[in-house]
Amino acid sequence: MRTNLRPRPTRPLTVIRNLGILAHVDAGKTTVTERILFATGATHKRGEVHDGTTVTDFDPQERDRGITIFAAAVSCDWDGHRINLIDTPGHVDFSDEVERSLRVLDGAVAVFDAVAGVEPQSESVWRQADRHGVPRIAFVNKLDRVGADLDTAVASIRERLGTVPLVVHLPIGQEDGFTGVVDLVRMRALVWGAGGEAYQVDPVPDGLREEALRRRRLLEEAVAELHPAALEEFCAGAALRDATLATALRDLTRGGEGVVVLCGSAYRNRGIEPLLDAVVAYLPSPLDVPAVRGTLDGEVRERAADPEAPFAGLVFKVTATATGRLTYVRVYAGTIEKGDTVLDATAGRTERVGRILRVQADRNTEVERAIAGDIVAVIGPKSARAGATLCAPDAPVVFESPSVAAPVVSVAVEARRSLDTDRLASALAQLAEEDPSLALRTDAETGQTVLSGLGELHLEVAVEKIRRAQGIELSVGRPQVAYRETVARGVSGLLYRHVKQEGGAGQFAHVVLDVEPLDGGSAEGFVFRSTVTGGRVPQEYVRAVEAGCRDALAEGPLGGHPVTGLRVTLADGATHSKDSSEMAFRTAGRLALREALRASTMALLEPVIEVTVTVPEGAVGAVLGDLAARRGRVSGSAARAGTAVVTATVPLAELFGYASRLRGRTQGRGTFTTRPAGYAPVPAGVADTLLTR
Repeated sequence: MRTNLRPRPTRPLTVIRNLGILAHVDAGKTTVTERILFATGATHKRGEVHDGTTVTDFDPQERDRGITIFAAAVSCDWDGHRINLIDTPGHVDFSDEVERSLRVLDGAVAVFDAVAGVEPQSESVWRQADRHGVPRIAFVNKLDRVGADLDTAVASIRERLGTVPLVVHLPIGQEDGFTGVVDLVRMRALVWGAGGEAYQVDPVPDGLREEALRRRRLLEEAVAELHPAALEEFCAGAALRDATLATALRDLTRGGEGVVVLCGSAYRNRGIEPLLDAVVAYLPSPLDVPAVRGTLDGEVRERAADPEAPFAGLVFKVTATATGRLTYVRVYAGTIEKGDTVLDATAGRTERVGRILRVQADRNTEVERAIAGDIVAVIGPKSARAGATLCAPDAPVVFESPSVAAPVVSVAVEARRSLDTDRLASALAQLAEEDPSLALRTDAETGQTVLSGLGELHLEVAVEKIRRAQGIELSVGRPQVAYRETVARGVSGLLYRHVKQEGGAGQFAHVVLDVEPLDGGSAEGFVFRSTVTGGRVPQEYVRAVEAGCRDALAEGPLGGHPVTGLRVTLADGATHSKDSSEMAFRTAGRLALREALRASTMALLEPVIEVTVTVPEGAVGAVLGDLAARRGRVSGSAARAGTAVVTATVPLAELFGYASRLRGRTQGRGTFTTRPAGYAPVPAGVADTLLTR
């Protein structure tokens, strides 16, 4: 890294906003993104999902399927502010893309369908944002649709997301008659023309004035309950000034105590400009979020958003393009310039930055430098993976990597022509490098290459990407799910002695284990504890026994599946003055737990999925019967605008091919969405069938 004095940036960090668009599939987040780009002048034509002309859904598969698959970064300017925006996927199979994006964002816009309200994946991405502490504002979209209702959508936000919605808009008109909103903060009407051109500002219509004043009062009361300064002013004058209300809304948004709710229709180009104003007014700049924390040799280190500080950034995405390998980086501190040498602190090697690109989906513009708060792509690093920390070589730090979801579905993949075998191996390795939620392994028994992912669609997209990009004809096996094994009834006092003597120092370890299911019937997790007293087993050997037990969890006695949902207690043990060692006790722990599992009553676990099916009312009976045949357990149903919404928990193994079956039973009018619901025991009869395959 060069140490010469760098020119100060011309754009202050206070005018930068790094945000993501989050939503359930088909809530309209890509359309919102397209309208933002159009409203800010970043594009000169409105992209449409149904026409395949969107900027962010640029991949051929995204345009063919009409959904967002890959997180796409774009930038635009609004009211003197630079907005770096990431359009994230809404399908559950691509939730890992959302996780990696949220890791590097300062704020987000959550988009909700005004008819459906909070849908399953909306709730999932909201919880992801909660984990990362990302402030959000909400945009209730599609108010022009039949059955659209802002109040119902807001009620679902309050009930399902457990947050306080602070509604700042009152719709003008309903469904096809929706033409604008009343801005409750500044008490004015914003009205758009039939073509969605720029809005005009009018007084609040006489017919809505009383309702607008009532809702403004409710907003003030809600804010005063949460914000001390607003409460003081409210108590003194029984009302809030516009400036006080706006300041309180900003503080509550950035602190996570509430969520500002706006509304509109992105497709009709109504409501986008107020949304951009809200992004600028309420969401934080890089200076408004806490300094990012990293570690070095176990010591916690902070990096503030300062362009003059040593460089530090986090890689959150890697893609291979025709022009080279793009490494997407959120710059948290310092400045990086073209030609700099940086340290990949995660891998412990230096890399050279050849080019720095400001990305606009699949297009880019080369820049000379990037500063703290920027999101850019760099060309040059050859080994940096998603989650890696890039930093100045003389000021190393390692940031926490985004978590990676465990794969639940696997398929065997092989090239139809033997000449393509090596090319396929290379393409699969590159695919796994770009998407950490994909896993590759070779089946020890069959020698097949097994590709694992987060769902059936996830694997379909991965395989199709290889077909299109590499021109390789593939054979793909039937998807297989990732089963687990657990302890239904354990054993106590299992004694295992590990003694080995082959000349020289031997191995001796004596352990006594108790094995039992976890409290509360939890199907996941592993707990190890020791109740040995009197120093019969030294602490370093206790840790070795735990490591050996964890080794034994890799394969269970039923079918070789990973074992979970158990507690192991080291109850007693003995050592030898010369022959005991950590290796001996680790071996004893592994072999003892294997023996204990064989002596226990084991149960097979399978991944289960929460399915939300939306069908015409006349098809409910057929859908319920089909779910029952798939071992589904219905947990709820509701009527909504001539349709029925059924929620059920179904084993993942039973959902393969469900899309085509649902279309057939509903004449193509039924839809469904899914989200993971953990693991559940497999019924005895089904388990017997699975284990004899």
